[in-house]
Amino acid sequence: MYFKPLFILAMLHSFYCSNVLVRVEKKETTTPPVVNGVYENPYPFIKDIPLPEGFTRIETGPFGKYLRQIPLKKDRTVYLFNGRPKDNQTAQFAVLDISVGNQDLQQCADAIMRLRAEFLYAEKRFGQISFADNNSKAYLFYPPYTVANFNKYLLRVFSMCGSASLSKQLHAVAGLSAIEPGDVIIRGGFPGHAVIAVDVAVNKAGEKIYLLAQSYMPAQDIHILVNPADENLSPWYSVNNNKLIQTPEYLFYSNELKKW
Repeated sequence: MYFKPLFILAMLHSFYCSNVLVRVEKKETTTPPVVNGVYENPYPFIKDIPLPEGFTRIETGPFGKYLRQIPLKKDRTVYLFNGRPKDNQTAQFAVLDISVGNQDLQQCADAIMRLRAEFLYAEKRFGQISFADNNSKAYLFYPPYTVANFNKYLLRVFSMCGSASLSKQLHAVAGLSAIEPGDVIIRGGFPGHAVIAVDVAVNKAGEKIYLLAQSYMPAQDIHILVNPADENLSPWYSVNNNKLIQTPEYLFYSNELKKW
């Protein structure tokens, strides 16, 4: 129940994004390591991240358009909720200019719920802002529709919901070839993890590529991931016949794609 002390909820919540299940071997990528902002990101928005030759961004709905317009920080350092740099600074291509808060709550699935909620809030679709916990109890966003109340609402959602509950709330997709901006690759559980496709492109041959963003644990800046399996394509990922999707800090199966 929500009246439990927040620090206890945060401790339980920390199991949601653990990498205990899978250890991905770290590989060097073409993206230089970022230490205290030495290497600046030159791209103002997600939509400005260059495409490989022959690819164009696909048509997308309002959520996908919103994601493409999210600003990126010049500083490529990923910071934790407490202001300290994350130990691993090799996983990110760029960092989204989105608040992580000052509590250890906005981890993997929470970051995705924030992006979805921020989009609906910007669209003034307040009645559609709703997330469910693992017992399918819905947490609705009630008036007043102020920024302060919105942020308070998100803290409650982050405390009560996670990868397990979000996986239940989302809808399964037949295959990775159907991926669109806003879709989520998620393994719900205790632990579990989730990443979100923030952009998708295609070439004339019908080949698709996509960008992934994540938060992790401890709570940290949302960041665009490099592709450790393909240095030449990074930060883009390709839709292919592989059953596994190797991200810098987690290994997913290609059938773990879901939609809102």
